[in-house]
Amino acid sequence: MADSIPTSVLFCCDHNAIRSPMAEGMMKKFYGHTAYVQSAGVKNDLEIDGFAIAVCQEIGVPLTNHRTRSFDEMQDWGDDLGGFDLIVALSPASQRLVLDMTRVFHLDIEYWPIMDPTGLADSREEKLKVYRATRDQIRDRILARFGPPIQS
Repeated sequence: MADSIPTSVLFCCDHNAIRSPMAEGMMKKFYGHTAYVQSAGVKNDLEIDGFAIAVCQEIGVPLTNHRTRSFDEMQDWGDDLGGFDLIVALSPASQRLVLDMTRVFHLDIEYWPIMDPTGLADSREEKLKVYRATRDQIRDRILARFGPPIQS
């Protein structure tokens, strides 16, 4: 199914601290260097979330080295939105911004409504359960869209 994988994919959400880093990490784990994969957020006002790191580590996806970045920082660092074949927005705010920023580009934009797990539970175990649900939701969408992993 590698022919259904675009050569470059950008995942985006609100803060680039939970959902989009999870998606970036899983995409890289599942498909290796088949595609250039990055992530960004509408804002860069948070660090990578510790619960996101923990639940991704459970499936062998390392996020500890992820550094959050906004769309503005991404462009400052040389990643032009027009250079991506596919942008996947994981939150309504990121979808709105991407649609606005890419009006003049010919590229594919998809919206995957992925649950934001922050603030949905109180205890550590409850939080881990909610973050796992978000992780699994992203994993299922990636596998449905791009096919079975080519790397384990």
